Amino acid sequence: MTVRSAVVLGPGGVVGTAWLAGLAAGLRREGVDLGTADLIVGTSAGAIVGAILARGEDLDRLATLPAPTGPLDGARPDPAKLAEVFATLGDTGIDRAEATRRVGRLAVAAATGAEEAVIARMRSLVGGAEWPSRPLLIPAVDAETGEAVVWDRQGAASLPEAVAASTAFPATAPPITIGGRRYIDGALRAGTNLDLAGDAETLIVAEPMAHSFGPSDAGEGERIVVRLVPDAEAIEAIGPDVGDRAAWAPAYQAGVRQAEDAAERIRDCSAIR
Repeated sequence: MTVRSAVVLGPGGVVGTAWLAGLAAGLRREGVDLGTADLIVGTSAGAIVGAILARGEDLDRLATLPAPTGPLDGARPDPAKLAEVFATLGDTGIDRAEATRRVGRLAVAAATGAEEAVIARMRSLVGGAEWPSRPLLIPAVDAETGEAVVWDRQGAASLPEAVAASTAFPATAPPITIGGRRYIDGALRAGTNLDLAGDAETLIVAEPMAHSFGPSDAGEGERIVVRLVPDAEAIEAIGPDVGDRAAWAPAYQAGVRQAEDAAERIRDCSAIR
């Protein structure tokens, strides 16, 4: 069955979550609710905001950084271990599957807190444990095998577990155990994971880190593609550190500010109202 409209929300760490939340909240104020799309795909930061949208929850409560839920919530990762993760992923002498398995081992070995606390935090952020009835896809990667999984309401993961797994970037958060397997960040599957939108006739892609890593290939052709990325002012507000919690509020407001222009572009394609 052809999907008429799909919204794909990409990864971006703490600041990317804030920008996406502000953008989505601002769009709602402009009369454009991304949560009414026929399909929502959310990866990492996008998984958090995608779950909130699909559930119809309040985005304005994310205007300020949510309070910590545990002693390690908000703790900075070990720079050496994080550097090792990026070095492994960037090593052109290792194939992608092996690099993913290696960073999976690094993720398991890193001291990044209790996964139960992360799941609890995601439950609080997304507003509950139940999957929405609206189609929502959340990818993650098996930390041991490097194989990808795409969670939906038919799968074994609760919504907070799926979101926690998709946001578990190695050396910054603990892998999440689901069905006896441990899972890490969904961006390790395929970045923004645009392929999960299939052949959607209209595709709205929001990528918080497009200025750092380039836009994903949306396969533009006959279908309509609306790309939403941080503008110059938003890039300055987001800053160079995706984990900078002090940048949360500025990044959120930058997203809100961009929503007016984004709403006009989305209304022009008449896919989401």
